[in-house]
Amino acid sequence: MSFQAYLDNIEQKTGKTPNEFIAMAKEKGFDNPNIKAGEIVAWLKQDFGLGHGHAMALVHVIKHGPQVSAKHVGTDGAHRDDSDTLRLDGIKNR
Repeated sequence: MSFQAYLDNIEQKTGKTPNEFIAMAKEKGFDNPNIKAGEIVAWLKQDFGLGHGHAMALVHVIKHGPQVSAKHVGTDGAHRDDSDTLRLDGIKNR
């Protein structure tokens, strides 16, 4: 599954875009570089019922923004992405 597909699945499950999760995380202080991923994962699992993999995808965008490795861009593997920049503004905005 592509990184973008993880984010799209999260949006479909929760009704919240990645940008909305980023805003909520900032309100909780989770954008602080000293916050460990495990704290954010626990919040996402508890409050939104996300699994570990989906929570970790959100941890990445909360801590690092939309840029991802270009390693899988243009490949035909299971983890391929169309771009090295994730869409965080929601499925409806494409």
